[in-house]
Amino acid sequence: MKKLYIKQKVFSIGEKFTVVDEDQRLHYSVKGSFMKIPKTFSVENEQGKEVSRITKKTISLLPKFFVEINGKEAIEISKQLSFFKAKYSISAEDVTVDGNWWDMDFDVARKGRKIAEINKRWISWGDTYEITILDEALEELIISLVIAIDCVKEDEAAASSASS
Repeated sequence: MKKLYIKQKVFSIGEKFTVVDEDQRLHYSVKGSFMKIPKTFSVENEQGKEVSRITKKTISLLPKFFVEINGKEAIEISKQLSFFKAKYSISAEDVTVDGNWWDMDFDVARKGRKIAEINKRWISWGDTYEITILDEALEELIISLVIAIDCVKEDEAAASSASS
């Protein structure tokens, strides 16, 4: 079992995150593209090697995000048509997300076995997510999934503030 923390940098150009352990040692860094279409996020390990890329599909009726891990598409998050509340579906090979992922309080399972727990820390500077990884072999997938869900939430918030 491993605990990691995703911390969003509050004052930065483009969206940036760091992923650290309990001793504040850097494990991953995440850089969002600035003023680029399509919007992308690159997740790099501590050696600077890209382990995953999150891309927002630009030409789509409803918002859609793709996550590539080590060059292979692994996760798709897409908005479903709904009139009252935003609904999204997560499509990944044998991966399910249970709980309130809109408030970042959920479990991730693979083939019915829980592999991670995600909880948002409410008292922090910028968004901070605590991730308990139960299957360390899937660490990159879990980190990428949490970052992608955060991207979806930010995109939805930006769209709703633009329409108000």
